[in-house]
Amino acid sequence: MENELKALVERVGLGGQTILTRTRFLQWKASDGQRLNRLAARMEEAHQAFTDKLYEHLGNFDVLTTTLGDEARLARLKHSQTDYYRRLWSGPYDRGYVNDRLLVGLVHQRVGVDLEWYLGAYRLYLAEMLGHLLEDSPQREVFDSLLKAVFFDMILAIDTYSAAQRQALEDSEARLARALRGSEDGIWDWDIEADRLYLSERWTDMLGLPAESTSSSNRWFDRVHPDDLSGLREAISAHLQGHTNSLVHEYRIRTRCGDYLWVLVRGVVEHCRRSGRRMAGSQTDISSRKAAEGRLRHAARHDSLTGLANRLHLDELLHAAQQRTSNRESALLFVDLDRFKLINDSLGHGVGDLVLMEVAKRLARCVRPGDHLARFGGDEFVALLGDLACAADAERVAQRMLDALRQPLQLGERTLSLSASIGIAPLWLDGRPLDALQAADLALYRAKNAGKDQFSLYFDDLRGSAQRRLDLESALSQAVAREEYVLHYQPICRLENGRPYLVGVEALLRWQHDGQLIGPQEFIPILEESREIVRVGEWVLREACHQVRCWQLLGQTQLYCSVNLSIRQLQQPDFTDRLIAILDETGLAPSRLVLEITETLLMQHSDTVMATLQQIADLGVRLALDDFGTGYCSLGYLKRFPLHLLKVDRSFIAGVPEDADAAVISRAIIGLGQSLGLEVIAEGVERPEHMQFLIDAGCRYAQGYGFSRPKAAADLQRSFSAEGCFEELWCLLPDHAANLRRIGVCTPSGSRTA
Repeated sequence: MENELKALVERVGLGGQTILTRTRFLQWKASDGQRLNRLAARMEEAHQAFTDKLYEHLGNFDVLTTTLGDEARLARLKHSQTDYYRRLWSGPYDRGYVNDRLLVGLVHQRVGVDLEWYLGAYRLYLAEMLGHLLEDSPQREVFDSLLKAVFFDMILAIDTYSAAQRQALEDSEARLARALRGSEDGIWDWDIEADRLYLSERWTDMLGLPAESTSSSNRWFDRVHPDDLSGLREAISAHLQGHTNSLVHEYRIRTRCGDYLWVLVRGVVEHCRRSGRRMAGSQTDISSRKAAEGRLRHAARHDSLTGLANRLHLDELLHAAQQRTSNRESALLFVDLDRFKLINDSLGHGVGDLVLMEVAKRLARCVRPGDHLARFGGDEFVALLGDLACAADAERVAQRMLDALRQPLQLGERTLSLSASIGIAPLWLDGRPLDALQAADLALYRAKNAGKDQFSLYFDDLRGSAQRRLDLESALSQAVAREEYVLHYQPICRLENGRPYLVGVEALLRWQHDGQLIGPQEFIPILEESREIVRVGEWVLREACHQVRCWQLLGQTQLYCSVNLSIRQLQQPDFTDRLIAILDETGLAPSRLVLEITETLLMQHSDTVMATLQQIADLGVRLALDDFGTGYCSLGYLKRFPLHLLKVDRSFIAGVPEDADAAVISRAIIGLGQSLGLEVIAEGVERPEHMQFLIDAGCRYAQGYGFSRPKAAADLQRSFSAEGCFEELWCLLPDHAANLRRIGVCTPSGSRTA
């Protein structure tokens, strides 16, 4: 069995390095072998006794009856077994030891001892030796060494079994492959030297051809699709030259009716002394599989809802378009539906899908032959326009799209109004390729910010704006931890006897970043989109309540604080609990806090928001409707929501008294608020004429630059120590002015200064 053993060692891969690695892993040392050697003679009798006991025990199992029934074989096995155990203890543990163990495993596998019995005998052996060795506890180290040796042998035995089984499996697969050659699909056998081709009946039936046992190879190759013939010949040549192990190739072949089938040809070449080279194999009809693959390829590259190209296919089209050289213009249009989420939320995703399908049809009618339209995802579509006479042609297509989408959409008895925003970008700019998708997306964002329902063109500054926005987003996430936010306060005055008196302050958030004061119009929208507004809004509320309570403790007892709220804050289920905690923490009375909400917030109200507003009002906190008149708020909301104050937007006050229309609207809003029992505050008061108009119109409260610009707490606080007034524009209430002069003022941190 020497040759077979050599092949086995090669298959297992038992080189010297592998054996060294295994012994290192088992922590085998020279001392382990020495321990076993010292006890080898003592264990001789135990080995003989265990061998007899083992085979007596094995005889109790029917599965081994055949193997153990032969007395001569049994005697040989016992002798080998005893010698095996003797070598285990006495060594030497060298390459011969490894080969001996492999040979034992191979013999046991050959005589039919399955691996489970082989390993089971090890378990019995170890149990038997345990009784001999561990009578005294110091022998435990010996047993540990024995375990290392035994389990090393077990790994070798497993290698033997695995390699033999793999070989058996490969032999079985080879037999199966030979059987398949003679039975599956169309069989062919080609004598290359004589150019004689044998085709089985199944081969000719597949193509609807009359049976013909032999012919030349022309009968085969003449029917191959012209586009596939060179590929087939190259595949055959590569196999004949030894570059491939076998011939495996797919191609199309013509049937008797003139149609083409997709087939898979397999074959191997053999070199015969008598007849030279022969190649034989099979041919399988794979037309159904190819059709399925085609459907899958189409599905992978097209949107299942609209049938348009999907994002993957768009990337391919865009890449191909930018590889082509042309003197004509090319452009990308990024289309995003306006307020589509409202349709999904209110009417359901089923209706939303119908809308998207109709949108796809309308957009497809707007592009020209040769252009490409894709659904990018959700309610976003992309049109790839090529061969444009000029850049303005892309704008004309975009305008057609806007006009088409504005047409009322009838779904059953429901009529929907749609609009979209479109960003336009060229594929090339100043002779260099442009990341058109990103550029069009930036232009789309500009169109959205400009009011939607329009298109916008890309220009280079948009990328810089986007980068700045990204930088701001990153910095904003750390602004609270870095203590970069500050609050400025703008006085709110009550008009009495022709004079303004301070009654409250509106807390306004400012961001001090890298030595610059960033305007709220730049960073507040970013906070809203990123939901960071929830965390920042809570900080604003706590800081403002603390500062105003500080001023109250130092004499301005009736001063109230006004803070703007975001819709995202009100959507938090625990907002009311957080508000209560802040009021308790700062000591500010609920009646001294005003929370300002916008018309947009009311229009997007939900049951959760409505319930939260009612809880806030029940606490005694007052609610103000900010910027009234600039949105589309229904007048019914003024009664439905628990409002206490109405703030007239600055755009109306700015025009009075010169602008008669602005004056009429302002008086109407003031009268409307008062008739509903709401206190009215006019914003944007900048000139004495503004204040006089409000006094004449009966408006009791006002704020604006005419009284004071928003100031940091320390700057505003310094004015409290003056003679009851600030720049002669507003005054402290008489009783509070006296108190403040008597006890000093409060710093932003809450400490007093004389």
